[in-house]
Amino acid sequence: MSLEQELVIINTVLMVGCGKMGSALLGQWAKGPESITVVDPGQESVPGGARLVSDRAEIEGECFDCIVVAVKPQMIDDIMPAYAANLAPGGYVLSIAAGYSAGRLSQAMNGAPVVRVMPNLPAAIGQGVSGIYPAEGATAAHTAHVQDFMARAGTTVTVASEDELDRVTAVAGSGPGYVFEIARAYALAAMEQGFTEEQAREMVLGTIGGAIAMASEPGALSLEDLRNSVTSKGGTTAAGLAALNGDDGLTDRLRATLQAAYDRAVELR
Repeated sequence: MSLEQELVIINTVLMVGCGKMGSALLGQWAKGPESITVVDPGQESVPGGARLVSDRAEIEGECFDCIVVAVKPQMIDDIMPAYAANLAPGGYVLSIAAGYSAGRLSQAMNGAPVVRVMPNLPAAIGQGVSGIYPAEGATAAHTAHVQDFMARAGTTVTVASEDELDRVTAVAGSGPGYVFEIARAYALAAMEQGFTEEQAREMVLGTIGGAIAMASEPGALSLEDLRNSVTSKGGTTAAGLAALNGDDGLTDRLRATLQAAYDRAVELR
């Protein structure tokens, strides 16, 4: 362990804002040893037993080792500069605000080191996938703390640039929306085969969940080999797959989906 890592210990966390994603993460973060305070005037309670205050005035003079930015990006310029005074020496800013660059946030926070995180919604049940980008100025200790923080909510991938984080956004950050839409269309098609909505949902989600669990087993075959293992020549699965992606239409559509999400992330940055 480096001297820097020994000296920088994150004990106190201040979370500014606690919407849907913030609440999802807080429920997992609270499992750790940090003392967490949340500032949000719109909440009557927050997950994990964290301390809740409604206004910055209630923490005037207090300092925190980590300040989490969980407000909407368009609110950052108006809200966050006042919180620069609440950052302890050696501390850092962790941002889950999509589309707001680390450089802009550091400037708003009086030059504080920033680590940006792109989580996704399954973090609420500890099965999220989060991208982590330590911007210039963030230390190894800051990065290690974020990696531990986010590991409580699922798996993580640490990237070396903000552009890579935008690509994580396109694949994983927005990904649950794609999966829910595919499941919705799949269930609708099942209902058109004569099943009730409840039956269709149960079959579709069970099939998707079972297939994903199988693909996630240690030593599992490649996704292509798994597909082939259930596809007999001239059989029902082959007929269905030919309709689904025989002309690579699905592959092309998903490629376009990720590109559109990535392009929008770049625009927002």
